[in-house]
Amino acid sequence: MSYSRFGVAAIRPWYRPTASALLSLSLLTILGGCAAVPLEIANSLKSYDGLTSNHGRSTKADFKVSSDDLGAIATIYIEPTMVSGAAAQSIEKSSDRALVANVISRAICVGVSDRFEVVSRKEDADLIVHATITQIVPTNATMAGLSTATSLGASVFSPVPVPRLPLGLGGLSVEAEATTREGKQVGAMVWAKGANFVTTGGRVSQIGDAYSLAASFGGDFSKMLVSGKTPFKGMPKIPSGQRIKSGLGGKARFPACENFGRSPGLIGLAASQVGMPPSWTDKQRLAADQ
Repeated sequence: MSYSRFGVAAIRPWYRPTASALLSLSLLTILGGCAAVPLEIANSLKSYDGLTSNHGRSTKADFKVSSDDLGAIATIYIEPTMVSGAAAQSIEKSSDRALVANVISRAICVGVSDRFEVVSRKEDADLIVHATITQIVPTNATMAGLSTATSLGASVFSPVPVPRLPLGLGGLSVEAEATTREGKQVGAMVWAKGANFVTTGGRVSQIGDAYSLAASFGGDFSKMLVSGKTPFKGMPKIPSGQRIKSGLGGKARFPACENFGRSPGLIGLAASQVGMPPSWTDKQRLAADQ
C-alpha cells in the first residue's frame, strides 16, 4: 500500500485533495472502523449477576444500577483505579499504566460530583466506588505518529479534517462497581471500547488511545450513578459548570478529587492535536498494579 494518498501534503506538496478524493479516503477508513476490544473480566466485582447488555458500534458494556438505593446516598468515596495483571503485561511502563488508571479515577470523581459529595475517607462515605482496568490494547506509536504528521500536513491544503489512519488503533476494557457501606452492590459495569479513526486522535505513545478512552469510561460510569439509569441512551447533555471547569484544568468541586490531579486542560488538548504523549502534560499520583 502506498501512503501517498494519506500523506499528500508531506509527500506531494503541490497536490490539493479534491472532495471526491477525501470522500474516498473516508470510505476507506470506515472499513477499518475502530479497534475491536472484547469485554474482559478480572473478578474484582462482588457480583456479575443481573447485568444488562448494551453493545453499540464502538462501546460494549454490561451494567446494572439501582436507582432506589442511590436515592438515599449523599456521600461517595473513589478508590484509586487498579490495573489487572493481564492489563499490566500489555504496557511496558508502569508509569503509563498508572496514568491511564488515574484518568479513570479522576473522570469518575469529577462526574459523580454533579450529584454526590465526594469525601476523602472511606469511613465517611455512604457509597464506595472502585474500578479495575482489565485490558489495555496498546497503540502502535509509530503509526499514530505517521497519522498525525500526515493529517497536519494535509490540513494546510484542505479545510476538511483528514481522518486518522485505521492502523495500530488501541483500546481499553474496564470493570467497576459501587457498593454501600454495608457492602451492597448498587451499580456495576463491565465496559470495553476501541479507538475510533475519527474521534480518537493519534498520540505517539503505547497508551495514546487508552488514555483518551479512560475518560470515556469514567464519564459513562459516573453518568450511570448520577442519573440512576443507563448512560448509553438519550441525547447528550451540556456538561455542568463544575465539569467544564475541571476539564479546563481548574480546581475540582471537592478537595478529594484533587488526589487524582487536575486535567491538563487546554495545554493537554493542544498537545493531543500534535500527537504528543499524554505523560508530557498530565502529571498524576501513581496507582498500583493489582
